[in-house]
Amino acid sequence: MDGGVIAASEFEKFTPKSVDKRIMKEVKLRWEVREDVAQFCAKSIGMGREQAFITPPVACAVWHVASKECVIVTGTRTTHVALGHEVRHCFEGHFHK
Repeated sequence: MDGGVIAASEFEKFTPKSVDKRIMKEVKLRWEVREDVAQFCAKSIGMGREQAFITPPVACAVWHVASKECVIVTGTRTTHVALGHEVRHCFEGHFHK
């Protein structure tokens, strides 16, 4: 997989937010595959250079609330877990603790 390692906690079940608490209720999704996923995603989420080197992102979601569009960015090799994680970001925004 390009970019890094997915944490074991990503495989845990979660309860989605109710519709009224989601960032976007209806979303147009687009999937972009990039060779430089770790660098692109680190920059797009404002991750510092040192952190990006230690724990490079494997994917990211860039959403535009006004146009109801969300772009999921992954490397050339990815997993269903990474895709699902980013789709959740498209609806719920920043849900990490």
